[in-house]
Amino acid sequence: MEADLSGFNIDAPRWDQCTFLGRVKHFFNVTDPRTVLVPEWELDWAKVMVEKSRMGTVPPGTRVEQLLYAKKLYDSAFHPDTGDKMNVIGRMSFQVPGGMIITGFMLQFYRTIPAVIFWQWVNQSFNALVNYTNRNAASPTSVRQMAVSYVTATTAAVATAVGMNTLTKRAPPLVGRWVPFAAVAAANCVNIPMMRQQELIQGICVKDRNHNEIGHSRRAAAIGITQVVISRITMAAPGMILLPVVMERLEKLRCMKRIRVLHAPLQVLLSGCL
Repeated sequence: MEADLSGFNIDAPRWDQCTFLGRVKHFFNVTDPRTVLVPEWELDWAKVMVEKSRMGTVPPGTRVEQLLYAKKLYDSAFHPDTGDKMNVIGRMSFQVPGGMIITGFMLQFYRTIPAVIFWQWVNQSFNALVNYTNRNAASPTSVRQMAVSYVTATTAAVATAVGMNTLTKRAPPLVGRWVPFAAVAAANCVNIPMMRQQELIQGICVKDRNHNEIGHSRRAAAIGITQVVISRITMAAPGMILLPVVMERLEKLRCMKRIRVLHAPLQVLLSGCL
């Protein structure tokens, strides 16, 4: 027996967004890394299904499960403001695979200045692309602003990493392993506010619980961007603080000394798990 979809609201939250657990379930669903592997035609199908559901013209025989899956794909691949398909690397669903690779290599190759500069540049390039892809469409960012924020953040990350690398040469080895985290934290404090400075200048659109626009607020923008900075640093903390402690001990084992070539892949894997 077919389900009655006449009253189905595809934009209604699947889980209660007033609870922490409900928000966790929602974002686990949206950031599912498996959606990165979904082919383009299936993403286009998902967008069509979501749009048809909004117009109330769902094809006969469509099941609720199909609509929920289509909405999951839509939320993972299309910008919430514009509805445009986002580039794969900039999607939040690519955060785990992309972040674990970059974090693993930053933590592995921290001893030489060229390696530090290269991997900090790669990380900031990735962050800048993510910030641009997920920008607030109501507060457009110019190419000049993006370029300035990218260069500033990269400079901050490289300067912090190279400077601390020099200062910690005589410190215990573990301290040197934490340098990439300090660089990432410093860069996030620069990159995100710079990339989204228009929101701080013009404010962001504020809506009530019924999605009615009630005005623009610079304070709301400042609070939101501050939370983004804190969350980015917090997300990086488990892998970049705990993993160096683990690897410092593992690398002293005789078996690990024989397979140095696997140290980097191991750090990537452990970073992904954390």
